[in-house]
Amino acid sequence: MFAAIGRFAARRRRWVVIAAVVFTLFAGVWGTGVFGSFTGGAGFDDPASESVAADRVLDGPLGRESNDLIVLYGSEDRTVDDPAFADPVREALAGVPRDGIERLESYWDPGSQDKGAYVSADRHATYVAVQFATDDDQEQVEALARIKEDFEAPGVTVEYGGVAAMTEQVNALTGADIARAEMLSVPILLVLLVLIFRSAVAALLPLAVGTFVALGSFVVLRVLTMFTEISSTVINVITILGLGLAIDYALFLVNRYREELHAGADVDTAVQRATATAGRTVAFSGLAVAISFAGLALFPSRFLSSMGYAAVAVVAFAVLGSLTLLPALLRYTGHRIDKWRIPLPGRRRAPRPETQGRWYRTAHAVMRRPVLSTVAIVAVLVGLGAPLLGANWARPGDWVLPSDADARVVSRTLERDFETDPGRIMTAVVRFDGPADRAALSSYERELAGVDGIASAATTAVQGDDARVTLRYTPDPMSAEASEMVHEVRALSPPAGAETLLTGMPASRVDIVGMIGERLPWMALFVAVVSFLVLFLAFGSLLLPLKSVVLNLLSLLAAFGAIKWIFQDGHLSGLLGFEPIGAVDANFPVLVIAIAFGLAMDYEVFLLSRVREEWEAGLDPVESVARGVQRTAKIITSAALLLVVVVGGFMASSILFMKMIGVGLVIAVLVDATIVRGLLVPATMALLGKWAWWAPAPLARWWSKYGFREGEAPAPQHAAAPTAPTAGAVG
Repeated sequence: MFAAIGRFAARRRRWVVIAAVVFTLFAGVWGTGVFGSFTGGAGFDDPASESVAADRVLDGPLGRESNDLIVLYGSEDRTVDDPAFADPVREALAGVPRDGIERLESYWDPGSQDKGAYVSADRHATYVAVQFATDDDQEQVEALARIKEDFEAPGVTVEYGGVAAMTEQVNALTGADIARAEMLSVPILLVLLVLIFRSAVAALLPLAVGTFVALGSFVVLRVLTMFTEISSTVINVITILGLGLAIDYALFLVNRYREELHAGADVDTAVQRATATAGRTVAFSGLAVAISFAGLALFPSRFLSSMGYAAVAVVAFAVLGSLTLLPALLRYTGHRIDKWRIPLPGRRRAPRPETQGRWYRTAHAVMRRPVLSTVAIVAVLVGLGAPLLGANWARPGDWVLPSDADARVVSRTLERDFETDPGRIMTAVVRFDGPADRAALSSYERELAGVDGIASAATTAVQGDDARVTLRYTPDPMSAEASEMVHEVRALSPPAGAETLLTGMPASRVDIVGMIGERLPWMALFVAVVSFLVLFLAFGSLLLPLKSVVLNLLSLLAAFGAIKWIFQDGHLSGLLGFEPIGAVDANFPVLVIAIAFGLAMDYEVFLLSRVREEWEAGLDPVESVARGVQRTAKIITSAALLLVVVVGGFMASSILFMKMIGVGLVIAVLVDATIVRGLLVPATMALLGKWAWWAPAPLARWWSKYGFREGEAPAPQHAAAPTAPTAGAVG
């Protein structure tokens, strides 16, 4: 099948290339409009959670009491009592349109609060609290854009905080981060590809396919927004993922094509064989990555589920582009694939035999003592993952922004200089069976105020059977103290004949962490089971897929432990340029499992495909593994390095959440491509021996008939090969 795809793309190469060029131009014009097509907001919350249920009640007659926007005015040499400070601010506030604003309170119009709460301790700063009529974050951003200039006041500094400002600032940084990541990564990718292939022509092909897929991803995403709500936060992950996968896949295909040419095949045969072998690996890799992302559909939050939909579509597009456009380009290139050789410094050495290669010798070394090697490497990986036990899980908040972003500055100033932080509000919605009992509410308020971390509790609205109790709290909403506070509030018995629903940032954080903790094992099980089935279809073995799943989980564990050590504990914060928050985002392990697990399968399929070729040519289990590792070491290392450069763009992100994903993926990819593929795989394969390729006889017969074999691949060139054993044969 894959040879037929390569043959078709090569024969129809003119139309394939023309179609790709037209589509790329279309993507650059229409596809980039996706930035204005997101309607789903951030979507981190669980729609079935208690906090969201409370928000739905507050959207009704009861109404919300939250400060969506905090405008902070300050002056180094004037106080709020100075007319030169007060008059410009009061004039600006008088000119702010009230359309779409539910409430606007300030030092001069304090509402239900004491006016002193709006002034800093040194009286050189004051804030304005705004509640919008809508609680949708994207609608709040649009409302802020309409009135932002009206808040400007001459002679004083103006900074914007709160959820609406945070969302606006994240949106503004998102597009800039993508442009910066691509500007940084593309030149480095080109240099690395030249170093890998020693040819400018060969280096440009993966980059061309990567550009086609990266731009095409915008079209895929924009089409998806026509059918479902897509979180505005997926764009960074998806576009960089598309570029990285496309370059990874193109690297495999171009490398195999050059091997076939150098072995004496003509151009058409080389294209077909490369597509039949490396193309098969690309297809299975894409299937594994897509399956990993499909597991995100198990999560009810729009952020994770829409990330899953979008990623599956983009991965499918990356595979399609690699299996169609690249064979066409290879056919056009022909023997010119090695043209424009790049002279590199250093003495040219004759190629060494495979049996003298570094990775060949390393594989034999670990396979001589497979039990000791396996135990030692597993112990190292588990040790790297140990810090994860102390993780404090958080949800995205203003901490994702750079430390000098307005929302972060406002948050720090309010916490440091003001008596109360207007952003630290939770709401308890009390729903009675009948008319609200005010006496019972008074008693409940006193109980709530007695919880550690609650500064005050007051009933601020009553509508029929429902009451709204506003809670002002003091702990950092991402701290362990805030989580304990939420659990204590929810543990209190509500008034007789009533139920209580708690909402606000700390409550939402607890609900999100709980939802992810509940669904993550199911996602991991889904990904493991389906990946097991995919690997069985690829290799006809029952033990190999099990080994692969366990090894991939070990490399992920090491990445998770490192992330906790770096981002929660603050190690390397100066080098990576971030301010530690004492927590790790709860969405991080979900996304890294989805991305890194699929990428690990990518390298696993590529390596085991080569090992299988050697095994079917008659080599013993140890020798086939050593030769397979040697033959794939350079290309897997190169692919991992290129992928590190691409996802390393996340590390340069201004948004800490993206930086966290970038660092986690870089660690996971490096651990997987070196420690796992180069050391742990040979050790475990030596332990399994011939059993690595075993399946019960009925399954072996089924696989021989229906499995996906590389039947069109050329036999490896080495000593006379005995008859290949079949799946299910172990002796």
